[in-house]
Amino acid sequence: MTDHSRISLAPDVLAGKPVISGTRIAVEFIIGLMADGWSEADILANYPGLSREDILACLAYARDSLSGERVHPTTA
Repeated sequence: MTDHSRISLAPDVLAGKPVISGTRIAVEFIIGLMADGWSEADILANYPGLSREDILACLAYARDSLSGERVHPTTA
């Protein structure tokens, strides 16, 4: 698991959702932009306060969050 020093969780910021530290930009929002086809360059151009490292931190946080997921097949 990666150290997520660029990601913070606080109950008083976006109801405790993980955000990029020092912002109110949720990890979920950045992942959503990328899922919608935004490139890293698009995100950085539209959110100049962010850095490449912030985007990579969002991806790492999402990866690590999903790594604990288990799939349990159902029988028909």
